[in-house]
Amino acid sequence: MEPVFKRILLKLSGEALMGGQNYGIDTKVAEMVARELKTVHDIGIEIAIVVGGGNIFRGVSESAGNMDRAAADYIGMLATVMNAVVLQDALEKIDVYTRVMSAIDIPQLAEPFIRRRAVRHLEKQRVVIFAAGTGNPYFTTDSAAALRALEIEAEVIFKGTKVNGIYSADPMKVPDAVKYDTVSFREVLEKQLKVMDASAISLCMDNNLPIMVFNMREDGNIVKAACGDLSIGTLVTSEAKQTAI
Repeated sequence: MEPVFKRILLKLSGEALMGGQNYGIDTKVAEMVARELKTVHDIGIEIAIVVGGGNIFRGVSESAGNMDRAAADYIGMLATVMNAVVLQDALEKIDVYTRVMSAIDIPQLAEPFIRRRAVRHLEKQRVVIFAAGTGNPYFTTDSAAALRALEIEAEVIFKGTKVNGIYSADPMKVPDAVKYDTVSFREVLEKQLKVMDASAISLCMDNNLPIMVFNMREDGNIVKAACGDLSIGTLVTSEAKQTAI
């Protein structure tokens, strides 16, 4: 398979690292993701990753209770750093050079995020993992993914989920939900489709940055997406030619 992208950004949720657990990190899942990323890396694609922290702590969640929102969001940022270091370890064990860059200053674990340095790492064929979101409370890791993708001039955002694309409703709850083949940013906002938060979608729409949504749990899907196989999920673009299948 031939790659169709030179530089991608993968948005990896914290929940994707849980595997079958209810909480925390399943290292076997991290190893599986790392092996797929190595395959993508080996065909010459530059890879950046934004990792979430929902498997450990989420600012907007029951576990946050009555905690101050800003404080809770900062704790969530620290959770993303933990996930990033786990993923880095899994990648480097299979000889993929990796750098973690954090939006908050943790020099013992990660480099500070500097755009030019991040681009240079990518040019040197290092996988770059962006941790700690944007470094600001009230912004999700979805917004961080859109922001970082634009800063490094990625060609596409890959959004790994637990379902094989975008549906008109939650397919786990609504059996006859319609799966979209392609969909426009405007439709995502108007129909309130659960892809990424509205701020991230608006940022991608304003800058014409496509989003590919697919099932992370199926082996080979990251490679297929990187090689332009649109059948595995849903493509979000400025103008969708086909809205549903």
